[in-house]
Amino acid sequence: MAAQEPTSTPPAPPVSLAALLGRKDLGLRRLAGPADAAIHWVHTSEMADPYPYLLGGELLMTAGVQLPDPAHYVERVVEAGAAALGFGVAPVYDTVPAALVAACERHGLPLLEVPPQTPFTAVARAVWRLMAEARHRELRRVTEAQQSLAVAAARPAPVPAVLGALASRLGGRAVLYAADGTPYAAAGRELPGTVSLALMELAGVVGHRPGGPATASGEGDGLRLAAYALGGGDGLTLGVATESREPGDHTIAGVAVVLLSLLTAPHRGADVSARDTALVRLLLGADVEEASRPLGPGPWTVVHARGGDGTPFAAPSLGAALGTALVDAGGGGTGSTGGGGAGGGAPGRADAEAGSSEPHGTPVSVRLLLPASSPVTAQPGWTLGVSAPVAAGDLAVGDAQAARALRRAEATRTDLVRHRPAGFGGLMDAAEATAYARTLLAPLHEPLTETLRTWLSLHGNWDRTAVALDIHRNTVRQRIARCATLLAMDLDDADVRMELWFALGRL
Repeated sequence: MAAQEPTSTPPAPPVSLAALLGRKDLGLRRLAGPADAAIHWVHTSEMADPYPYLLGGELLMTAGVQLPDPAHYVERVVEAGAAALGFGVAPVYDTVPAALVAACERHGLPLLEVPPQTPFTAVARAVWRLMAEARHRELRRVTEAQQSLAVAAARPAPVPAVLGALASRLGGRAVLYAADGTPYAAAGRELPGTVSLALMELAGVVGHRPGGPATASGEGDGLRLAAYALGGGDGLTLGVATESREPGDHTIAGVAVVLLSLLTAPHRGADVSARDTALVRLLLGADVEEASRPLGPGPWTVVHARGGDGTPFAAPSLGAALGTALVDAGGGGTGSTGGGGAGGGAPGRADAEAGSSEPHGTPVSVRLLLPASSPVTAQPGWTLGVSAPVAAGDLAVGDAQAARALRRAEATRTDLVRHRPAGFGGLMDAAEATAYARTLLAPLHEPLTETLRTWLSLHGNWDRTAVALDIHRNTVRQRIARCATLLAMDLDDADVRMELWFALGRL
């Protein structure tokens, strides 16, 4: 098996090996392999063959407890797709074995010497902190870009303004092409003739013809090229050329695509325009009662969704499939109820503030507002939670209902779940039940809580739980055993399982 990219996209940008080596407090020293690599996570293993336990992209830490054949060991680590190998000197070896250094150099695997005074956990903690810092920087960059694009869209000449803001934020060129392939508007630095032609040809690849892709990417003269089909139905295409491509660039371009689609869309009916206006005001945090007046009395349906293919068009495509042009696409997570909480704000505000800056290929979380008469059906690649029909003034209630329905859908691996009465759970005081659940489950922490939730939802099946969480079945057994120990409960008892399932549903 050849070295490959990580099979599961991590929740944060990877950490460069150079940044980790720059942490002087760790005392790490590179002995072999290239000077830099992308580290997605840290894993410690003393197995003679760690291959079955690796996902790819790891910094694998070992003290060489079982190292009979360094050359074969390195071959297996490289086959698993590990990013680098960290070797701790002492207590097994006083120095890093020369055969291991030679094998890593031969296979191009970065090898780090970990001094005796540096625990493996300190290295892992440093990686997580570097990831958090990178994630924070990226969220901030995307949020600032979203704000500048929104301001540009409100200017007297919104289309050139949005293109200018996009080109400025991405540090390149943004071109809007007409249906016949000719430039409609452009902003940013001028491109060489060959690159302009390549970008125009790339824009011609995407479109709304049956089976045609919504996005395309390429390279030209050292620049990264990307093209996006607008959703207005008139064949317009956005082309972008930049020097580099960061994970958040897809989200920033996606926001621009949605805005440009709305700005260039043909005139629509007054009822749809009123709904769009009201939804925009709700997403910007306006008072629910005031903003919902243009909606009419309703009833309305709130939909929470998670999934998609990770492209900037995932959320708009879902909105188009369900009959609404505006969606709230955010990375705040499915558990957030946005303004639907005690503050009484609008659905989606929390997610809108968090920003939809998930890396390309990562499932996104979106919210939609639909007339109750609009049918909501399961959509490929998405998990949906649907509220009961609510009046315009009760959108916060519908938002909370949709959030709970989505959590049930994810727990039961169901494509679509609609809000239903709480059943027996509704017979108890919600606040009291939540307080009890928190006390009961206080000894647990992530990932134990999520493992227990998934394991219970799959009726205690080890293999299916391992597949659902993308971990080894032995890891599932270890985590469940740890849960039983921390909770001092017999997880083979059906009554105990039921109580824990109800408690997890209250978190």
